Amino acid sequence: MEFITLAFRFATYSLALLFAALLLILGLQMVGVLKKVPFSYNIRNLFVRWRITLMTALAFTLVVALMTVMLAFVNGMYKLTASSGVPGNVIVLADGATDELFSNLGFGDIKQLEFHPEIVKQDGKPLISWELYVVVNQPILVRKCPKCGELVRVNRFGEKLLEHGEPSCPGSDLPITGTRGRRFIQVRGLEDPVISAAVHNLDLYEGGEWFSPACVAPLPGGRSGQFAVQAVIGEGLARELGPDQGKKSLEVGDVFDLGPNRWIVTGILRSAGSTFDSEVWTKFQMAGELFGKNTYTTCVMRTEGPEQAAALAKDLKENFKSPAVNATPEPEYYASLNSTNEQFLGAILIVVAIMAIGGVFGIMNTMFAAIAQRTKDIGVLRILGFAPWQILVSFFLEAVLLAFLGGLLGCALGLLANGWTASSIIASGPGGGKSVVLKLVVDGPILLSGMVFSLVMGCLGGLLPALSAMRLKPLDAVR
Repeated sequence: MEFITLAFRFATYSLALLFAALLLILGLQMVGVLKKVPFSYNIRNLFVRWRITLMTALAFTLVVALMTVMLAFVNGMYKLTASSGVPGNVIVLADGATDELFSNLGFGDIKQLEFHPEIVKQDGKPLISWELYVVVNQPILVRKCPKCGELVRVNRFGEKLLEHGEPSCPGSDLPITGTRGRRFIQVRGLEDPVISAAVHNLDLYEGGEWFSPACVAPLPGGRSGQFAVQAVIGEGLARELGPDQGKKSLEVGDVFDLGPNRWIVTGILRSAGSTFDSEVWTKFQMAGELFGKNTYTTCVMRTEGPEQAAALAKDLKENFKSPAVNATPEPEYYASLNSTNEQFLGAILIVVAIMAIGGVFGIMNTMFAAIAQRTKDIGVLRILGFAPWQILVSFFLEAVLLAFLGGLLGCALGLLANGWTASSIIASGPGGGKSVVLKLVVDGPILLSGMVFSLVMGCLGGLLPALSAMRLKPLDAVR
């Protein structure tokens, strides 16, 4: 349904631009500029030189499509951070910390935050989520099968995660030969998962349940006495880990490898479109014991709304001194993680500028070739009475038409990327950040930017050849 809506918007923008171009041509005709050079002359020449026309339009198509996909990636990151923060929430970090990865709230008096009157209560309990946040560096181990030569992905316990080759391939009995990249998996330890889910406006898919107070369960298929750590995971992470098990996504009851232990999925978060989509949620004490971090890094409080959240954040920063904390409305915190987005956007602008230069020279080359092939035509047109500025407009519009067609196809191709998933990192500065799974978002402004970008390239690339055609003298041209 979303794709159909975007396609409809794209068609609307394209028709609007086409209508504007037709109005321009009609206006020029009415004032007499194109009175003696029919637009059909340019169309016919584009069809006669169809190979050059096709290659030039294809160049515009690829440039605009690539730009659309890159901007869709950045747009997806911005929308991800924008949708992660709840307007009425306040996130509390240690004083001086800008990222929860480096925060350490300690113990003791920090618990006094629960009694602040601005915090909303649910069933008599304050809606405050006490959390421990860590990032686990998880290598992806592989073995090489000497029979089929394929690298077999395994977990740290030596068990195959993907089937390969023939059943007789001895890959699972071989020593680990190396790694195939790494994953940075976020783990969030919670005191009360029900309260935390209410604070973050999240719930579980049907069939899932929160981890138990003990947070362990018997390992499926394991020997007696073998246990796995219970966890709830985001649906984006479930999709990312699923191919390791030969399936599209992990499901409730599946087991995965993380850190020194085996983990069993007890539930899947409805977390699409937020940073929690890429996280593992487990018991606070379990996460602290496994990863050596036994203090709170973050607490998130729910207030009545944005105004109350801003007032609470200000009050905590100015008046709560045991210990001093850094309190920020949650949407502002996630907006501050956009430094990576800005770096991506800057890099994209540089790439787009380079592509634009290439596109301008490409259309120049095409139009200069067209002029060289039609020199005698231009001479005849001049002898028949066509003014130099009429030749200029004719060739200029031909270049713009090529750019319009190429941009239209490029935007249509880029639209297909809407909804694709990608992995990235959002960060507020060096060393910190979150590894996230996001969806590329192609919206109306991006499509409009692609069309404008293409038309600007066509105008810049078509102007110089059109001026060259205008300066041709009639007698010199027909010799």
